[in-house]
Amino acid sequence: MVNKQGDTITAAITNLDLHDISRAAKTYGVRSFYVVTPLFDQQELVERIVSHWIEGEGSRYNPIRRKALELIIVKDSLNEVVDDIANNGEGAPKTVVTCARPNARSISFDKFRAMLQAGKPYLLIFGTAWGLSEQIINSSDYVLEPVKGNTDYNHLSVRSAAAIILDRLIGR
Repeated sequence: MVNKQGDTITAAITNLDLHDISRAAKTYGVRSFYVVTPLFDQQELVERIVSHWIEGEGSRYNPIRRKALELIIVKDSLNEVVDDIANNGEGAPKTVVTCARPNARSISFDKFRAMLQAGKPYLLIFGTAWGLSEQIINSSDYVLEPVKGNTDYNHLSVRSAAAIILDRLIGR
């Protein structure tokens, strides 16, 4: 991720993002929701939250939420995610990054939706803080066009952007 000044950082994971993105992912039939962080304390935080909802009191309190949080898999790096997907028998996924900034390599939602119909594996990558680093964007196979509203303001939360993008790509 990058911060407001454009410096590469590791962003904190939020409880709201875990809950909201996993619920959107479950709603739209996404197979897995990978959470990537190299920070051990952040990995522990995710595992503790997920454990509460899939094994602990939360699983009994709200079994529907459990089904969504079961999609979460924590990894140290994007390379580990790519390897995990490849090892599940479908081959290495093509990477598609999301970005709020315009990019000359952007593909439209329509084009990506058509690509998804072919059934090949894709890894859709979202960023938080002030977005993904240029290194990650430049190393991706594709860049998805930005979500645009009807104003010039364009700084959605990652959970809002994920829900909108999933709906545009695989909603009815």
